[in-house]
Amino acid sequence: MIELMILFSLLKRDLTMYGVHKFVLDNFSPFTQPSFGAIKPALVRLEKGGFITSRKLMSDGGKLSVFYSVTRSGLEELKRLLTEDLSVNPLQFLSNARVKLCCGAFLDKEEREKMFFNIKTLAMEHKTKAENIINDEYNTVSFYQRIVLDNIICEYNNFINLVEGFEKENAGNSK
Repeated sequence: MIELMILFSLLKRDLTMYGVHKFVLDNFSPFTQPSFGAIKPALVRLEKGGFITSRKLMSDGGKLSVFYSVTRSGLEELKRLLTEDLSVNPLQFLSNARVKLCCGAFLDKEEREKMFFNIKTLAMEHKTKAENIINDEYNTVSFYQRIVLDNIICEYNNFINLVEGFEKENAGNSK
């Protein structure tokens, strides 16, 4: 997911590693907060893959700065990352799905439609699993577990409603 956020951050302008880190925190911190220790290796992987390029510039103060920019193949990689299947792990699903939704404007209408469908389908599966645990007559669910599961079901309901709102907006857009 870090590669997706980095590529998205470089869409509008070239940035230093610090600029990428700041963009990611400014735009995605409610979902994830990667450190410089996570961003630096991701930049290296993206550059080795040909998805970004770097250029070194000397500042007026004599400090060397490395600026990163996205390549044409990086744009294709961003599209691939946005449309690939999400992890079925519920711990990762919601934060990763939210990041993808935030970046959805990069995709064309059909690609967004596919992304929304995949996200909604997996959210519904997670919601159903929680409902099945509560409704299983042979499973003794504690008071605390029931409250947590009820909260998860509500969270998935809200998330599904959010995605359905995006689907309606997308269906009304010509782009």
